Amino acid sequence: MKINLKEHLSLTEKRNAKSDLLFSRKRNRRRCVAFRNTEKGLAFILPSFAGVCIFWLIPYVDVIRRSFCGAVNGEFVGIENYRTIFANKAFRLAAGNTLRFFGVCVPLLVVLSLVIAVLLAGQKRFTQILKSFFLLPMAIPVASVVLLWRLLFDDQGLWNHLLHMLSVQTNDWMNTGASFYVLVISYIWRNLGYDVVLWMAGLSAIPAALYEAAKVDGAGEWKCFTKITLPNLLPSLFTIVVLSVLNAFKVFREAYLVAGDYPQEKMYLLQHLFNNWYRDLSLDKMSAAAVVTGLVIFLLILGLWKAWGKGGAE
Repeated sequence: MKINLKEHLSLTEKRNAKSDLLFSRKRNRRRCVAFRNTEKGLAFILPSFAGVCIFWLIPYVDVIRRSFCGAVNGEFVGIENYRTIFANKAFRLAAGNTLRFFGVCVPLLVVLSLVIAVLLAGQKRFTQILKSFFLLPMAIPVASVVLLWRLLFDDQGLWNHLLHMLSVQTNDWMNTGASFYVLVISYIWRNLGYDVVLWMAGLSAIPAALYEAAKVDGAGEWKCFTKITLPNLLPSLFTIVVLSVLNAFKVFREAYLVAGDYPQEKMYLLQHLFNNWYRDLSLDKMSAAAVVTGLVIFLLILGLWKAWGKGGAE
């Protein structure tokens, strides 16, 4: 009996050892497969990462270095370049106009595009045609947009001609304070369709069952919008605001082609200033201003991300 018990225990140990060995082999096989998949993923990511390092990260690190050095001799000057740009009247003017432009354009664009997207989402017919209509300005070349600006807002343009026909006082739109609002209109007109499409993508991801259940409980359109639509659009809101801020920098192309290096002071943005400093080889001031601008954009995006995270958690 004792011999049989020993043999039974020995067989059990052998089975357990064999089972452990098979499990270990399967685990090692899975690890090898995961490692090979990781290697393949890294092989795909590495070229893009190398491109980011070569064309963005390394140049920006060099810009940070130059912001603490003199433009001529390259000697270390500490924060002198930063003191110079903050004391520079042109920098304060350009930074103020840029912040004002962002503060007016981005909220206006986000709200207007959301309203249009909600209205389009409620349409059963012609939705694709209307979406294409709003996206059309993005397909128009910048040079054509500049010609359109000149035709509409020049001193002898169509808009002043229409005002003259209506016996309303005309205005030199591009050489007065009204040029700022021309810039705002151009930005919204060109980017409205892009934001509308992004909002509609977010709206399409909201389950229709939520609206049906809310309407069964007696909720109206406004209640559904505030309690269902807006909370579910928070992830889209973060993306749309960030992209709208980044796209706002592209308005410089139109402003530069219309008004040149030194436009009316209400249109004088940071991009104009950077362009003029680059032409004058003021690399020290340009580097310091670029670092400050990049830091402000980073803090803005970080603040939006944290606010979006809190909103999503609630």
